[in-house]
Amino acid sequence: MARKQYPLRIDPEIWAAVQRWADDEMRSANGQVEWILRDALKRYGHLPKRSGNAGGTGAGNPPPSEGAEP
Repeated sequence: MARKQYPLRIDPEIWAAVQRWADDEMRSANGQVEWILRDALKRYGHLPKRSGNAGGTGAGNPPPSEGAEP
């Protein structure tokens, strides 16, 4: 899969927090931003389905607003 490059303008304090979080998770800051975006999209049901489990997106659990009734 080809990657899209996008220049991101972000508050330096937010970037520093992302970098610290990435360091804790042993990821690059870029990888951490992608993980945050993918997780948010997955939670809200906006992540497009892909064949297989490319990208390590997990078991495909439904977002909190979906799924079985309690």
